[in-house]
Amino acid sequence: MNTDRVLADTRVAILAMDGFEQSELEVPLRYLAECGAEVEVVSLEAGEIRGWHDGEWGRSVPVDRTLDSVEHDRYAALVIPGGRMSPDLLRESKAAVEFVRDFAAANKPVAAICHGPWVLAEANLLRGREVTSYASIHTDLVNAGGRWVDRSVVVDGEIITSRKPDDLDLFCEAIVSKLSSKVRRSVRAAE
Repeated sequence: MNTDRVLADTRVAILAMDGFEQSELEVPLRYLAECGAEVEVVSLEAGEIRGWHDGEWGRSVPVDRTLDSVEHDRYAALVIPGGRMSPDLLRESKAAVEFVRDFAAANKPVAAICHGPWVLAEANLLRGREVTSYASIHTDLVNAGGRWVDRSVVVDGEIITSRKPDDLDLFCEAIVSKLSSKVRRSVRAAE
């Protein structure tokens, strides 16, 4: 895919906490930025959040904005990386769950990979939707009303889900495709 600035003037939030899967935050951040998007890491607290990689702590990533300082209308889309810890902490946060619900209510893309769909389940966004995730949480997603399938990437309306780090290229392509089609529609509407 030609990633040459197709998302210029588009701002995307990545919502994460300590214990995010390293590649599942860093790869979308880099990929979306290469496509011209302004990408901001949003978390519950200021400072840095620390990744998880191969069973141990990984690199830290600076937090650009705290959740209490932003609204969903600042962003065109939301990305939720996986890892077991970060999504589990996010789904315990009323503010994080509301932030996710706000994106869905505004009909904006919400993309979650690996254990990230746990947050979508907590936000009650999966009922009747086709979804995928890391295999170990498929029962949780089914119990939340989702129709779980074992595919690299699933796009159901504005919800994009993916399974694991091996699927990151397809996950990122799906996010860019969804966002660039929205950008094209808004440009046509303004003409």
